[in-house]
Amino acid sequence: MSYVEVPGAKVPIRMWADPSSVEGGAMQQLQNVATLPWIKGLAVMPDVHYGKGATVGSVIAMRGAVCPAAVGVDIGCGMSAVKTSLTANDLPGDLSRLRSKIEQAIPVGRGLHREAVDPKRLYQFPTAGWDDFWSRFDGVADAVKFRRERAALQMGTLGSGNHFTELCIDMQGAVWLMLHSGSRNIGKELAEYHIGQAQKLPHNQGLIDRDLAVFVADTPQMAAYRHDLFWAQEYAKYNRAIMMALFQEVVRREFRKARVTFEPVISCHHNYVAEERYEGMDLLVTRKGAIRAGSGEFGIIPGSMGTGSYIVKGLGNAASFNSASHGAGRKMSRSAAKRRFSTRDLEEQTRGVECRKDSGVVDEIPGAYKSIEKVIEQQRDLVEVVAKLKQVICVKG
Repeated sequence: MSYVEVPGAKVPIRMWADPSSVEGGAMQQLQNVATLPWIKGLAVMPDVHYGKGATVGSVIAMRGAVCPAAVGVDIGCGMSAVKTSLTANDLPGDLSRLRSKIEQAIPVGRGLHREAVDPKRLYQFPTAGWDDFWSRFDGVADAVKFRRERAALQMGTLGSGNHFTELCIDMQGAVWLMLHSGSRNIGKELAEYHIGQAQKLPHNQGLIDRDLAVFVADTPQMAAYRHDLFWAQEYAKYNRAIMMALFQEVVRREFRKARVTFEPVISCHHNYVAEERYEGMDLLVTRKGAIRAGSGEFGIIPGSMGTGSYIVKGLGNAASFNSASHGAGRKMSRSAAKRRFSTRDLEEQTRGVECRKDSGVVDEIPGAYKSIEKVIEQQRDLVEVVAKLKQVICVKG
């Protein structure tokens, strides 16, 4: 489908979702964003749903301003995937050992490494810029500087919620490694600090929603936020890169005789800000639950832990600010999912997947998510499908 245009206060709202299917709270959030004085465009992805301040699944283009709550508290959250030389025939019938090895290599939940991962010991890991990245931590907000040691130990860890590592098989039988994570606790604390700072500023006092507080260009507050934002985005990228390297090490060891090789890693943020130019204007484009889908750019759109995911290539649609959805998107809250589904439902909906099937992950049950196939169909003018993957192992935080 192409987009549907819904009137907004300052700009029209371009929707790749059926407006009648968007819950009232999310639609109100979109209308609220469209009132911001700095707004230049708003694109809505088919996986849109209610968020904090701004919906998840929206692309907000502003001139001379950025809204930290519209980035989200997991700055730089995103996906990585890599195709391997393994095929489905190489996998053992019982995948529990492999799942256990993945969990041992990559801490989950609130877990962290006992010692900070040294990227120099990781096979062919690109370490250029690593020391410079950590040196820039000295410039982050004083409120979080005491977290440096923890941030170092959490580098290369998964986290919880909807974060995951998966071993998948595509329709041709090739094995892929895939993971989803972000900037861990350091990104969350930076985000919460700056959201609080923005809400105190005089120019934000008359906003329709205090969670839409912004920083404006050429102010010390904006400069401080940009520094911390881009540092956290880089942290998230390194975090995924280290996890993927650890994941690859597990696969190399477990399939030593196969001498596994890997294609280049595909990686994309989906909670972040980028400086981009549209219609002759330099804009700050915030993708909250959306990926960049410029012409020919690879991206990853995951479904739920029992359905599957898609590797896509962007079509460069400027109407969406070169964006596409970041996943299937939730159709019910976590609390609603826990009320609606049981562990027996989880077992049924994840049949054939080596994964947790206990009450701690019922809120991530496939039934709590929208249909990934429908979400892909709704954005055929934004991306083309390169590969469809189905997970056989899923590790949740």
